[in-house]
Amino acid sequence: MVLDAAVTRNAHPARAARLAAFSRVFTTDIDEAADSIGRIFCPHALDSLQRSWPDFHALHNCAAFDGFSVNYVSYGGSVSIDPGCLDRFFLLQVPLHGGARINTGGRTVEVSAGRSASLLSPTMPTKMVWQDDCAKLILLVERRLVEERAAALAGKSGAVVEFDPQVDLNTPFGLAIRSQIEYLVDLAEHRGPGQQLSPLMAATLRDSVIGLLLTGQRHTLTDTIDRSLARLGPLPSVLRKARDYLEAHATEPLDLDRLARAAGIGIRSLQLGFQKHFGMSISDALLDIRLTHLNARLLRAVPGERVIDMAFDLGFTHPSRMASFYRARYGESPSDTLRRSR
Repeated sequence: MVLDAAVTRNAHPARAARLAAFSRVFTTDIDEAADSIGRIFCPHALDSLQRSWPDFHALHNCAAFDGFSVNYVSYGGSVSIDPGCLDRFFLLQVPLHGGARINTGGRTVEVSAGRSASLLSPTMPTKMVWQDDCAKLILLVERRLVEERAAALAGKSGAVVEFDPQVDLNTPFGLAIRSQIEYLVDLAEHRGPGQQLSPLMAATLRDSVIGLLLTGQRHTLTDTIDRSLARLGPLPSVLRKARDYLEAHATEPLDLDRLARAAGIGIRSLQLGFQKHFGMSISDALLDIRLTHLNARLLRAVPGERVIDMAFDLGFTHPSRMASFYRARYGESPSDTLRRSR
């Protein structure tokens, strides 16, 4: 819904919306807001609380990256939001104005600008009340990516990750994660909607965010990860070199001899190192990198580009196997992703 200039001015008194060039929803109709924002996040019930109807508006700006997004969301007046279980993603919500009361996982969390934020887990039922023209920066991270990293760090697959929902923004972690979100927002605004991040840069930023969440905020696998990291110690430089080499040569056939020479370690030690520190084989690590690159290419494809051509460019030699791996990771076929990007 397009709003006139007067409505736009009144919607955000004395403050500017972030990510303005990435506008996805701007409406004063509550049903349209629930439907449109629900398609970006997840279906949810949305109601304007008593005496807030004249002030209601909904604004959602969203800059999407590979596996995560940064968002600016605001509601005029006070609203109740009931998404139930988020299911597919984690949400870190940092208030910039106003406050909110969140009921999740049997806890009630009060958040306010400059003091506290909330971190919602996909398996925990959630209800929220956003109060006093609340506006938030929101970081969305895909559940699969968080749980895969947690499993690799903990050495334990299949475990559900549920975070403590209360984030104190004045602790070292709170200051760091807010700085990270603001950096991502600044980066998106500087580059604009037309400039995509390189797959390597997007993966680096995503891994940094996920690592910070898993090591900075308490969750159900915190103790297991702490014990695992204490046993492993810091990531050896040879493995860092090997991972960087795979990223730089992802389109080439895997050559273990060259990889081992680049890392400065024997092949067998390199294989054991990948299993121990990354929780996967070298070939699986390369597959993961290629799938990440393919997803990024599909999301920024121009008319006329074909899945098969992109796949061959990235080193895939068996299209049907590639499609199976892609569907297992992203929940849809490469062709579906390509259609959504147009």
